[in-house]
Amino acid sequence: MPTRTVRPSLYISVDIEADGPIPGPYSMISFGAAVAGRQDGGSYTAADPEQHTFYRELRPISDAYVPEALAVSGLDRDRLVREGAEPAAAMAEFRAWVREVAAETGAQPVMCGYPASFDWTFLYWYLIRFGGDSPFGHSGCLDMKTLYAAKAQVPLRAAVKGRMPRQLLSRRRHTHHALDDAIEQAELMSNLMLWTPPAPGAAG
Repeated sequence: MPTRTVRPSLYISVDIEADGPIPGPYSMISFGAAVAGRQDGGSYTAADPEQHTFYRELRPISDAYVPEALAVSGLDRDRLVREGAEPAAAMAEFRAWVREVAAETGAQPVMCGYPASFDWTFLYWYLIRFGGDSPFGHSGCLDMKTLYAAKAQVPLRAAVKGRMPRQLLSRRRHTHHALDDAIEQAELMSNLMLWTPPAPGAAG
């Protein structure tokens, strides 16, 4: 049986802001993406996370929202109703961008997030609901919390930024602007991929 060729992975950090806990009843109101780096076998090459980026603010898809969730982003919902991008157009532009940056590197795109669970839920739902196609497939996502927990050999609930070695963290502020946070998390992703944890019992 012929060996299946394994393509390199291009990790794309994505952060979304939403006005509620789940897509459908509530809306993704903005999202940002930044290329983090490329993995080919055991080799990982970090990218400049500001070089290839994508950002859109979206028109809400329902009248329902949770005020506390909306407040996190600092976005004006009334303005988004008037001026936000149509979701179908924004997702088409995002698909094209993902495929373009992936083609440039000869790699398969993988979404990464911290944590990926919330952001992937909204992103994948929007990609399928508005266009029926995901450039990441149905499972092309990587959770940075899980990556850290596995490498550091700690329980998942302990995989929080406050307990990570400081050298892993980006020096950028977490602003809750989707593009700012996607860039910040792209740096975290590269730091995690390039990190060799100390041996158990070793100092540091």
